Amino acid sequence: MRFIVRLCALCFLFSPALLVADEPGLSERPVAAPAPMTSAKTVEQLAADARMSVVVVSYKDRDGRQAGVGSGFVISADGLIATNLHVIGDARPISVQTADGKSFDVVSVHATDRVADLAILRIDNKSLPPLALGDSGAIKQGEPIVALGNPRGLKHSVVAGVLSGTQEIDEKTMLQLAIPIEPGNSGGPVLDAQGRVVGIVTLKSLVTDNLGFAVPINALKPLIEKPNPVPMSRWLTIGTLSAKEWTPLFGAQWKQRAGRIRVEGRGKGIGARSIALSTTKTPKLPFEVAVTVRMDQEDGAAGLVFHSNGDQKHYGFYPSNGGLRLSRFDGADVFQWKVLEDIRSRHYRAGEWNTLKVRLEKDKIQCFINDELVIESKDSQFLEGRVGLAKFRHTTAEFKRFEVAKQIRPSRPDAAAVKQITAIVEGIPAARPPKHDLVTKILPHAENSGDVLRRRAKQLEQQAQRLRQLADAVHRESVRNQLAVELKKDEDKIDLLRGALLIAAIDNEEVDVDAYLRQIERMAGELKEGFDKQADEATRLSALNKFLFEELGFHGSRTNYYHQSNSYLNEVIDDREGLPIMLSVLYMDMARRIDLNVVGVGLPGHFVVRHEPKKGKPQLIDPFDRGRVWTDEEATRQVKSRIPGPLDKTFLESQPKRAILIRMLRNLMGVAGAKEDAESLLSYIETVLVIDPDSAEDRWFRAVLRFQTGRIDEAIDDTTWLLKERPDGVDLQRVRQLLGVLQRTRDEK
Repeated sequence: MRFIVRLCALCFLFSPALLVADEPGLSERPVAAPAPMTSAKTVEQLAADARMSVVVVSYKDRDGRQAGVGSGFVISADGLIATNLHVIGDARPISVQTADGKSFDVVSVHATDRVADLAILRIDNKSLPPLALGDSGAIKQGEPIVALGNPRGLKHSVVAGVLSGTQEIDEKTMLQLAIPIEPGNSGGPVLDAQGRVVGIVTLKSLVTDNLGFAVPINALKPLIEKPNPVPMSRWLTIGTLSAKEWTPLFGAQWKQRAGRIRVEGRGKGIGARSIALSTTKTPKLPFEVAVTVRMDQEDGAAGLVFHSNGDQKHYGFYPSNGGLRLSRFDGADVFQWKVLEDIRSRHYRAGEWNTLKVRLEKDKIQCFINDELVIESKDSQFLEGRVGLAKFRHTTAEFKRFEVAKQIRPSRPDAAAVKQITAIVEGIPAARPPKHDLVTKILPHAENSGDVLRRRAKQLEQQAQRLRQLADAVHRESVRNQLAVELKKDEDKIDLLRGALLIAAIDNEEVDVDAYLRQIERMAGELKEGFDKQADEATRLSALNKFLFEELGFHGSRTNYYHQSNSYLNEVIDDREGLPIMLSVLYMDMARRIDLNVVGVGLPGHFVVRHEPKKGKPQLIDPFDRGRVWTDEEATRQVKSRIPGPLDKTFLESQPKRAILIRMLRNLMGVAGAKEDAESLLSYIETVLVIDPDSAEDRWFRAVLRFQTGRIDEAIDDTTWLLKERPDGVDLQRVRQLLGVLQRTRDEK
């Protein structure tokens, strides 16, 4: 099982790197030896013995404020502290507070391993009590463990649990701990029953609050034996922008690695702005400045600045909220921020790398996105100054290929090169890797081939995705057509069971509707064997209840009520468990087969059935509760619990089959909505409209979902229908507004 995990400390995610497959060398200095085998200790004894060895590790931001906090523990009396790498941040001052309340600045980062998320720190203290290191390979599943740390700023916390197993996470073996993990626990020791460290707390599971993960202590031992010490004077420069090339302003965290610049955190300028100005001397006008940028959040903003006075005044060209913006900043407050242009462009690729370029001339500013001119301005408030990068709000952004020149060549390969490369790879075999002669043919185009081939691959992947989507759409439409045929029948001729199975088949093309109908036919045959042909209605009803609920074990789903399986009739039949409406449909069909008149009653929040005998008083029955008979008072309470006020007796009326099928679909829509699954929501609403094509509310909902899923033309069809039919209860002004947005979106593509 793969677990979704997150960091458990209030600090940055660590960056993975490649492990060098060298064997660790011999230690040049004695370290704490593993403890001899001793008897198990109580949790209180373990906590008391280890307390003085557990420390608080924190680092500061650029303003000297605490930016992250976690835990650590002493591994050597001469000042070595083990923790997680993500606890100490990058290039920030680090401090350690020992159990006696004393604080020490870290004098060096003694060793690090980015893949294992481990760090060893050195402080100037020669009298620390170290913890003994155990063997994480020897501890067994189910053995007791104790974790110590400083969760959420609460110092010296202790929590006991067991080792529930090991898991592979990001290709690393982790200890799985059956204990709650909180921010601040990261870096703390995990002890076995003898008080030996077997792991270092690292991650909290997103699946459950009472599960965490730890790096095995054996992963730390090579760092102890073969450290890679970095003095703090050098540590503070790791990943930072070179002062010879850049001048960061207004906060945020600017870092550089592998030729890319990354910025995160909020700035202090207007709009939480932060900028990094290049020290490159700009040419005389005209000249161009360009950069390729990618943002983690599309509602953010990041891009170029130019004609900067080195402080608050400058221009900016950047993607913002999915559009493109040219702004002028005349000072330090929001009233001096002027948006010159704010547009949408089909040339901007959301979520991808985009190349921004600005051409500066004496009388105009030209802004390009991916080599396409999108904005031209005559604004000339500023005509000189520095150029650089900017980010706004909460944005995390990456930049590469920053250039300043009289003229910058296009970022895209020319059309002829694209045509040649595409022709060479046309018909590339899927059964084997590319042959060397194919590589040789493309080699003359090496400068452009990588970008062209990756774009072609992405296009083919998108086409493959669309083909799978098309296959699903054809299947769903075929099933809906079968449902439509069934619903053309008169009410008393509609096969409700078949309709419910067709709804299940929409999501699962493996559902064999006819096979399940035959299974129900066999079940009905078995049921009929349990009573005499001349049995009265009461006897047949009793036999039905006994057969379904006692012999076959059908029951209401209570532990996982909202799972979609409870709304698929095929799975309800297989698992003998489901929602009230699904069990009621099965109950009604089985009753019909033994000549009992049982109808569906759609109470708010709970579907039941009513047996309407030829003689005698009707009675409400709850198939969800093993056929329990309801009194009229119970039914009234159920209605009023959902809809206060006078009783609306229409809720006690029998439901037509089309309404029952729509209610099933509404249940599935609720599950899809909770998952924010727009595609499934759209599929269900399409099916609702097959059953009730005149439902204006559902037509409006479908228009919105079609818009959200990129089906612009289809959404226009729905809004046009609504404006033409003018149904009651629909806000036509909102419909017109949506139609305007849809038409603009279509025109931009």
